[in-house]
Amino acid sequence: MAQGTLFITGASSGIGAATARAAVTAGWNVGLFARSAERIGALADELGPAALALPGDATRLEEQERALAALALRFGGVEAVFANAGQGLEAPGTEGGDPEEWRVMLEVNILGMLWTAKAALPHLKRCKGHFLATGSAAGRRHVRGSVYGASKWFVHGYAGNLAEEMAEWGGRCTLIAPGMVNTGFFDAPKPDKLQPEDVARAVMHALSAPAHVNTREVYLMPRD
Repeated sequence: MAQGTLFITGASSGIGAATARAAVTAGWNVGLFARSAERIGALADELGPAALALPGDATRLEEQERALAALALRFGGVEAVFANAGQGLEAPGTEGGDPEEWRVMLEVNILGMLWTAKAALPHLKRCKGHFLATGSAAGRRHVRGSVYGASKWFVHGYAGNLAEEMAEWGGRCTLIAPGMVNTGFFDAPKPDKLQPEDVARAVMHALSAPAHVNTREVYLMPRD
């Protein structure tokens, strides 16, 4: 796909911020969507006129719809969308897990992604655009008692289903499935694991594929 405008949820840090930087470097305009207006405002200032800060909550469909409408108005359309917003858990497992924490996480990881797709498809359908979603290696294997991993199984399954739906009108859908990434998701730094920039390169690889290529999944792991 030729460069255009990319909407990114969870854009304030980590994978989202790294992808925004990589996209602008590659000639894309970007819409930065996240709850932290301060962080995405600073990132938009860093990236310049190719970036638009769009504060909002991924768990609110109407806020994503408004953000996408504003982005399309600013740059003339939206050619790609990256559903990247996600949340983990403090308490692991099922027996020791916190049901309220599960509810909050599932609203972000599952409903937030669904709202991104629902809000984005009218824009993408106009241009045979591209939808991407952040999955996880945890969504490809069974992890003892992991409710977080199960949420990513949903992301993986839905991305495949959405790819079939989008194929009917020429759109493309890509699942980005990284192993452990060195982000603020973890309490301690993980310098020997994947870096956010590694995942951003995977996103750009899928976006830059020739028009006849549909990259359904990019699965990347640290070498160790």
